Parts: sequence; C-alpha cells; structure tokens
Amino acid sequence: MPDIVISGTGLFTPAESISNEELVTSFNAYADNFNAEQAEQITAGTVAAMQQSSAEFVEKASGIKSRYVMNKDGIIDPKRMAPRLPERPNEAQSIQCEMGVAAAQEAMRQAGKTAADIDSVIVAASNMQRPYPAIAVEIQDALGIKGYGFDMNVACSSATFGIQQARDAVSAGSARCVLIINPEICSGHLNFIDRDSHFIFGDVSTAIIVESTATAASSEQFVIVDSKLQTIFSNNIRNNFGFLNRGDESGTGAKDKLFMQEGRKVFKEVCPAVAAQISGQLQSLGISPDQLKRLWLHQANLSMNQLISKRVLGRDASADEAPIILDEYANTSSAGSIIAFHKHRADLTSGDLGVLCSFGAGYSIGSLVLKKV
Repeated sequence: MPDIVISGTGLFTPAESISNEELVTSFNAYADNFNAEQAEQITAGTVAAMQQSSAEFVEKASGIKSRYVMNKDGIIDPKRMAPRLPERPNEAQSIQCEMGVAAAQEAMRQAGKTAADIDSVIVAASNMQRPYPAIAVEIQDALGIKGYGFDMNVACSSATFGIQQARDAVSAGSARCVLIINPEICSGHLNFIDRDSHFIFGDVSTAIIVESTATAASSEQFVIVDSKLQTIFSNNIRNNFGFLNRGDESGTGAKDKLFMQEGRKVFKEVCPAVAAQISGQLQSLGISPDQLKRLWLHQANLSMNQLISKRVLGRDASADEAPIILDEYANTSSAGSIIAFHKHRADLTSGDLGVLCSFGAGYSIGSLVLKKV
C-alpha cells in the first residue's frame, strides 16, 4: 500500500498585530477605570481590586511577545476589550471561511493541487463561529471542491486529530486527497480583562494537504509514519459557551462563557502526559530520540515546550530542534504546531524524522511521526 503523506501546507496571517506593550497598556487602563468605579466596594472589601500587568510579566509567563488578530482597535480599546467583528450577511463569506480559503490556496499551490484533485475538506478548530451549516462545507463551496466536508473540534489538538482522520480516509479509499483547515480566531473567545490569560491567544489559519504517494507530485513531502491520539477528561481548560446558555439567563456574560484555565494544574498534568505519549510512540516504532531531527510542538507556552522536549530527548533541545513561533504568533490553538511545521522544515533532507504534536483542552494529545521523502 502506498504511503500517506503531507504534501503541502498553507498559512494565513492577519494584517494587524498587537505587541505585549500595547496589550498591557489597554489592560492597565481598563484596570484603573474599574478600580476607580468600584472604589467604595474595594474599600469595603466586597470587590477585589484589579492588579496591573506588565509586558515583562507576560513574556516571562509565556514566552509571548506579540500576537496577530483580525481586529486590533476593539481589543486595545479600554472601554471595549474585545474585537470588533460585525456580523456578515448570510450571502457573504464568513470570517472563518475567508481565513481558511486564504490558507488553503497556499497549501494547494505547494501540493500542486486544484479543486478537482481534492474530494474532502475537514475544518478542525477549537471554536466554530456557528453550529451549521458547517464551515468546511462553506469553504468547500468557495474553493469549488466536490465531495464532502465536515467540521470537528478537539480544541488545541484539532489539527493533528484532523490529519489522522484524513490519513484514515485516504487509507480506506473514501478520499483520494484531503484538505484540512484550521481557522483559529481565538480573540473571539479570549477574556481580555483576565490578567492571567488576556495575553495568551492570537488569530491565524493554517491548512494541510494529505494524500497518497501515488498521487502526490509536490517537491516536498512528509510520510505520516505513525499517528497516535489520546484524550483524558479534565475541567482545567474549559469554555462553557453554547446554545443552551439561553436556558439560564443568570449565566449571561459570566467568565466561564469565555476561555478559562487552571494554568498550573495544566502544566503539571499535561507536560508529562505529552512526553510519555511521544516517548512511547517512538519506542514502539523502534526510533531512538537521537534520530529525531525536529519537534514541531503545540505553541502554548515556552516553558511547556522546553520541558516536553527535554523529557523526550533526554536533554535540552536547541532552537533548531524544537522551533518556537509563539513569540510572534502567541498561542493559536490547533494551528500552532502547523505554523512551526510550515516555517521550519525546509532544511530537512530525505530520511529525516520529526514529531508533530499538539495538546490542549480535553485533555487531548495528538502526535504524528513524520519522515521527509
């Protein structure tokens, strides 16, 4: 049976970017206004005062220096602290469709594919802007692709889980070539007035082409040697927004209707689980860690990536071995590891091995062993 390969990737980066300094300036202005308005309650001890933040704190806590967003002025407006993204008419492309099409077109060019070559579209992202019709079907229509499409959500692991679905579909013969798209508009579900998390996310879209070597013709291909998925239930990363919210008005606007996490617990529990999954996967394949040329890890937090790569390799990883893009892009949920793969693979030569891994809410972990053709 022919190997299944990744034959192309694409990246859409929004035009606007927010530095840590800009983000912190708006946050601190909001905090000052809040503290002034709530001065009596704060003095009485019934309301907690908001603490100031700093660019240094953000970078030390996360490794993030800036992030791209689909709308900047709404986020840094102390009177709003949320993106301004007007609803579009049903006849117009949705914002996730627009982002996804741009990334898909680059992936298709890399892979040398036209719409006629693709017969399945998977949109895999941490949040969809609507339940239906599926964003995947909208993108399929926008690109002129026949066949079928569907949306799926495994939070920050959506891309790697989507790649396995594509690999399985090609292996089973239900698709010849699959386009996976990750339109992550994370600014829409980030609480910009939460000091512990307001800096975490950015917006972006990535795309991946998966097909058989029998049809692949691109100059750069990576065989999917193995894929492994794991989920472990946890409430430590959660977002309770959903259509049933209207059944209880008391929860409207509550903090749990946006991204929430217990960061220290996540770090303590996720890092060893990810490292153990990758190490066990390599052992089962008879691959020693020193054979790995690259680790394309989920870009959530610099310290997490450093610890995971150290546990996998048995030593500190160099910048080349475990490239970081979150300093520029921040956490882009499922797209992060794909951005790292997109930007940091050109130097690999035939036979080189790498691991593409994502992890996040659920908990969910998806890891792929890749080999350069």
